[in-house]
Amino acid sequence: MKKYNLDSFTRGWIVGDFEPNILKTKDFEFMVRHYKSGESEAKHEHRIADEITVIVSGTFRMNGEELKAGDVIHLSPGTAADFECLKDGATAVIKTPSVKGDKYII
Repeated sequence: MKKYNLDSFTRGWIVGDFEPNILKTKDFEFMVRHYKSGESEAKHEHRIADEITVIVSGTFRMNGEELKAGDVIHLSPGTAADFECLKDGATAVIKTPSVKGDKYII
């Protein structure tokens, strides 16, 4: 068994074709991230990867829609989304495949 802490990784990304990681793979990426109210992500899209976001806790807004714990969002390639934390919380995200540079700010 090896023990890690999310703070040792870039924005909670722990699996994928990047450094640092726990598992290096081109098959998928995985992250868990805690957000404070007011934190946001600029509107962007992935042109190759599918992305699935699970709202673990808190309240968020994505593309104008309010999301709460238990909501799951699937973004297909080419679907743009923005993201804002409304109430402190956490998300878990999986992207497949893991493609360096597949994030395009809109």
